[in-house]
Amino acid sequence: MSNTEQFRTAIEQGYTFKGDSVLLGTSMLDGEALINNQIKAPLKTFNRHGLIAGATGTGKTKTVQNLAERLSESGVPVLLMDIKGDLSGLTQEGGGHPKIDERHAKIGVDWTPRAYPTELLTISDQEGVRMRATISEFGPVLLSKILDLNDTQSGIVSIIFKYCDDHSLPLLDIKDFRKVLQYISKEGKEEIEENYGYVSSSSIGAIMRKLLAVEQQGADTFFGEVSFDIDDFLRIDDRGMGYINILRLDDIQSKPKLFSTFMLCLLAEIYESLPEQGDTGRPELVIFIDEAHLIFDEASKALLDQIETIVKLIRSKGVGLFFCTQNPTDVPDAVLSQLGMKIQHALRAFTAKDRKAIKLTAENYPITEYYKTDELLTKLGIGEAIVSVLNEKGIPTPLVHTLLTAPSSRMDVISAKEKKAVLAASELMDKYGKAVDRESAYEMLEERLEKLEEKKEKEEKAQVKARTTRSRRRPEKSTFEKIASHSLTKTVMREVTRGLLGVLGIKSTSRRR
Repeated sequence: MSNTEQFRTAIEQGYTFKGDSVLLGTSMLDGEALINNQIKAPLKTFNRHGLIAGATGTGKTKTVQNLAERLSESGVPVLLMDIKGDLSGLTQEGGGHPKIDERHAKIGVDWTPRAYPTELLTISDQEGVRMRATISEFGPVLLSKILDLNDTQSGIVSIIFKYCDDHSLPLLDIKDFRKVLQYISKEGKEEIEENYGYVSSSSIGAIMRKLLAVEQQGADTFFGEVSFDIDDFLRIDDRGMGYINILRLDDIQSKPKLFSTFMLCLLAEIYESLPEQGDTGRPELVIFIDEAHLIFDEASKALLDQIETIVKLIRSKGVGLFFCTQNPTDVPDAVLSQLGMKIQHALRAFTAKDRKAIKLTAENYPITEYYKTDELLTKLGIGEAIVSVLNEKGIPTPLVHTLLTAPSSRMDVISAKEKKAVLAASELMDKYGKAVDRESAYEMLEERLEKLEEKKEKEEKAQVKARTTRSRRRPEKSTFEKIASHSLTKTVMREVTRGLLGVLGIKSTSRRR
């Protein structure tokens, strides 16, 4: 048996699965595609997470688009974090091309243009279905981690949440949280310290500064109502296709704090909302996070620990996380070790540091006798990748150089007119289109302070009135009293009186004699 036949047999054995699977492409050896030697991934292992990596321009985004399409066709909803704004083409049918037909002939499957059921979401001021969350939904622990607070400051945040719960003060947006901070540092300080514990003014000041930093990145737009509902990410259309929810983030690339805030809130909400899932054979939701380094670059240790914990636990809810980044080293080792599927596009060896990173990347993949992995990483063409997935038993499959399928939807952004049409057809725009600013902690505390001010003013007026009344009731002084009340007059009168008394004393002495 030739080397090629041995390789083909090994691939067929490694990538043949009993259950439903997603087609990725066909295998390649020595730079040539092996027709009909298809590479697939079991649908049931998509909740074991994945990594899509590669240098700029090597096809990562198209791989994300590809996987989203295949999952949607299998009835699995998808959530895409579209940092560069390249994925809106999923809403439109793709345009054919002879090279696409040639590629798919090698893979052994026809290429069919198709548009997918899609929602365009936003957490900023862009057009789209607005995603929001309330401060209360974050909770004190998560909010403290987002703000990167120390233990003392986190304790104050816990006091705030407890106080608001006890007094029915809804914490919906940033102005609510800031108002409570101001209140407990001034008018409510005595009440707080008597019932909940000591609150340091310096700690409150530090929290205010951390809150301002998050607010300046756009968090004031994100926090509020109407809160997003996880069920809206899990919809299936009437054709049995999963909705592809595209969160458009191309205007917040310079605001990683807002991005990580939303991501952590989303993952925590999904984990809390979805029930534990047994072996159903398919995921409930798959999330693709493009430019994943934006999450990790600005994250504190506490935030990284939280992400690591969620990545470990969320797969039991049937949710898969796929991190898309330029280099696997962008992802912390603790998270990278949890990623079962790996799709690695080309890397560039321009510097000694690059070559060192490539050798390190190659070591993250299964050992193979058919490839020199570190060399292959620099020679991959556009639309090619080295692939390893988990089989149905959770065992990594053989490493394989893969010619990937082409997306069925448009591989370009949509026009402004097309975007308006997509938003007009959205079933979620009415639900999330308008912000709701109902009465909450801010308004309630403002009303309380106004009442305290009115009470204070009434008390002051009453005191003034009482003094005025007492003054009016005092009897009118006689002319003699008025004259006597003058200081100079008092002095003269005193001397006169003393003189008279002296005279009287002399007279009385004379009488006694």
